Amino acid sequence: MTVGSQVKGCYSSIKSIEASLEILTNKAQEVESKQAFENVGQIMEEIKNDLQKQVVELSKEEPQYK
Repeated sequence: MTVGSQVKGCYSSIKSIEASLEILTNKAQEVESKQAFENVGQIMEEIKNDLQKQVVELSKEEPQYK
């Protein structure tokens, strides 16, 4: 398994986590819980964006693995 495919897999996992956090945010009844889920969601979005940039860079370095 190449680094590129591992990063892509991690990116997919992050997207799944974001979706789960959104569901939890919508279901949370306590304000503190909602805020906690929203904060984690923002952090995950930043990580996802960084990983997306990394996927692009790795696909340039490893074009045979696109």
